[in-house]
Amino acid sequence: MVADVDSLIADDAPGWFRRSLHTPFFDEHVEVDGARIHYLAWGEPGRRGLVFVHGGAAHAHWWTHVAATFSRQYRVVAIDLSGHGDSDHRDTYSLEQWSREVMAVADDAGIGGPPVVVGHSMGGFVTIATAALHSDRLAGVVVLDSPVAEPDAEIGAAQAKQAFGVPKVYPTSDEALARFRTVPRQDHDLPYVIHHVARRSLHQVEGGWSWKFDHNLFNAFTSSIRAVALPYLPEVRCRFALLRAELGLVTPDIGDSMYEKLGRVAPVVELPETGHHGMLDQPLLVITAIRTLLADWDHSTPQKR
Repeated sequence: MVADVDSLIADDAPGWFRRSLHTPFFDEHVEVDGARIHYLAWGEPGRRGLVFVHGGAAHAHWWTHVAATFSRQYRVVAIDLSGHGDSDHRDTYSLEQWSREVMAVADDAGIGGPPVVVGHSMGGFVTIATAALHSDRLAGVVVLDSPVAEPDAEIGAAQAKQAFGVPKVYPTSDEALARFRTVPRQDHDLPYVIHHVARRSLHQVEGGWSWKFDHNLFNAFTSSIRAVALPYLPEVRCRFALLRAELGLVTPDIGDSMYEKLGRVAPVVELPETGHHGMLDQPLLVITAIRTLLADWDHSTPQKR
């Protein structure tokens, strides 16, 4: 559901948010293993780059108001993983497949040098796999509240699929928008951010309106979702930082465990008063945390395992 930019901006949106959504971007596509992958691109080609990766059942525009703020210094892209947003759907999905899509988008976007990849939730699992498989091609990765832990039988693919409900077609866009919810729910999402993200989540189908994501994408997780990236953590060799939302899914114990598996060289930074979907409730805090990490990485030497 896309009209002019102003129709996607709530009346009470603050100036910084309005400026972000009015920052020019391009809709781009690249073919990866038979699927057309859509991504958004800001800033001048040839600059060093940032690649933003959304979470499960989300899409690139969850990052728009965050990503656009980096466009004066970086070539910035936000991907729609296959099965999400405006990218093609596949018969099957996997972290490895999505990792290839991330790297293909980074290569296609005209980024100068190795990029930094920023991933949220399930996109953080994809980012961890990308970092393990392609460490030599990345400047670093930042993961936002992606709980990597030992297998947990009560947090499996079936539960995740059920949480997002059965695919529905709504007669009108307004009826669909009234049903927009995040998984997990959180209490302090900014209404003007939800106004934009929800409207970017819909598309028109036969009989009405429906959400863009493929409900079969959760078949990528055959057991516990939280364990899917576990084998990749010890294999990461590029710079790594974990942003742990205080009110999110990465508990202090999970953060400590991830720190150990990463060789005790990756910072774990708590974002206070932040829920799992940090770009929806504390976007300025998320922006500041990413900027701080990038500035530090420009002026420090990484520790070795």
